[in-house]
Amino acid sequence: MSPRLRLLCVVLALAVCACVGMAQDAKHEAQLRTVRGVVVDKSSESPIPSAVVFLKNTRTNAVRSYIADDEGNYRFSGLDPNVDYEIHAEKDGAKSATRTISSFDNKKEIVLPLKLDKKKA
Repeated sequence: MSPRLRLLCVVLALAVCACVGMAQDAKHEAQLRTVRGVVVDKSSESPIPSAVVFLKNTRTNAVRSYIADDEGNYRFSGLDPNVDYEIHAEKDGAKSATRTISSFDNKKEIVLPLKLDKKKA
């Protein structure tokens, strides 16, 4: 086999590997999940702006946080569908119940309202 033909074969093999890798990345990205919702007062159901929402990966114990916007909205995206997560909100000493996002839940987008009991704070 000539050096030129060998080089062409190597280049083609690398191109095929790159295409397969990109297709797998696209497939994995399509499977990622999002969790979103609103942090509200438990009694009045009114939104609570600037509450801190904590999302814990139960496999690695890594915690991500998000400060709710002026309407109490929060959002976490890029979540691994094969991992369970725990989520709760806090503000001024008040804390919501911890909710679990199960890997058995096959929804791509999960909506979870988080309710703070401000009277207990």
